[in-house]
Amino acid sequence: MPEGALAGISVVELGEMVSAPYCARLFADYGADVIKVERPGTGDRARAWGPFPGDDPHIEKSGLYQYLNTGKHGITLDPATARGRALFLELVGGADVLIENASPRSLRERGIDYASLAAVNPRLVMISITPFGQTGPYADWKGYDLNAFHLSAAGSRYCGRPDQAPLEHGTFAADFFGAVTGAAWGLAACLGREQVGGGQQVDVSCAEAIAAVFVGGQNIGGYAQDGKFERRTGVGMPLGAPATIVPCKDGHVWMLALEPGQWNGLARVMGNPEWMELEMFQDMFARAQNSDAIYPLIEEWTMTRSKWEIMERCQEAGVPITAVFDVAEAAGHPHLAARGYIVEVQHPLLGGLPVLGPPFRLPASTGRTGMAAPLLGQHNARVFGERLGLSESQRAELTAKGVI
Repeated sequence: MPEGALAGISVVELGEMVSAPYCARLFADYGADVIKVERPGTGDRARAWGPFPGDDPHIEKSGLYQYLNTGKHGITLDPATARGRALFLELVGGADVLIENASPRSLRERGIDYASLAAVNPRLVMISITPFGQTGPYADWKGYDLNAFHLSAAGSRYCGRPDQAPLEHGTFAADFFGAVTGAAWGLAACLGREQVGGGQQVDVSCAEAIAAVFVGGQNIGGYAQDGKFERRTGVGMPLGAPATIVPCKDGHVWMLALEPGQWNGLARVMGNPEWMELEMFQDMFARAQNSDAIYPLIEEWTMTRSKWEIMERCQEAGVPITAVFDVAEAAGHPHLAARGYIVEVQHPLLGGLPVLGPPFRLPASTGRTGMAAPLLGQHNARVFGERLGLSESQRAELTAKGVI
């Protein structure tokens, strides 16, 4: 098997929950040696988040933790203690990259901020992923994924119907976008180090990362030009139709047929009903203005067919319509299976565990999502013993003191 594209890169992760752990996992997926640092005793807070097998909470069985931390080595260490800080500095001193998502204030208070770490390792690339970034009046504010998401205006713009209050957004979207942003520009900083020398801190604001993709020029740019902003649209697209979620016999499909070729393809699949030839339905803008009439007519057809039939027949006709799958359907989807996106890792307590692989492919450099997420402190002996040179008795003493 070809060596991972990031083989030889040493990464330390001081991360909790989603953003820093997922960023570090992307490095691990393509061969980087990632050491995850967790607090002694309890570990990463993601260990307390489900789902859990049998709905029975267990720090080694969290579905969220397992997904975010495959491919890593795990140690326990408290950098807030004097001895723990010294060990952390030694660990980072030999690393290429540090990935973290702590507040800037907490790092300064523990003496492990970028200035302190760069004094030990001037070539260090430090990827810092926080809700609001390293600078500005909100830099040290308490915040989590939804704080970043809604500060960006993404919730006000997209979540909910226009005549109702905004809805909160699920799935840690801001944290995941922050993680991917951090991975991309962290690698850019590594390239820059090789080009011009010296490390640097990559400052990622999850609020800005989510604003770039959810709000962006379509909204902020438009507001800057004329002082107006887009309203929430709810389900569907207000400017063109059909473009919305439509019910069918066994669930729902995402219906999209805006361009003339798509509309004509949908007409063929539906048997060329006469109403589709009416003038009021001949372009996507007119159809949007008459959406109250068009959607009930489409639903008369979809409600007699399954989402698989609708999807497959429409795709054959060149119409971009897909089924709305639930999680179980997506997990068993033949397309994902054909691409090898869902892989199985072996966990000492959970056995064979299916997890999602990396969301990209490098054909010349196969990824390696093959190692399950580490047990709490699983690799203490290897890292503290083999890498940092601590004897077994020294490790036992530090464990008793709560340092590791």
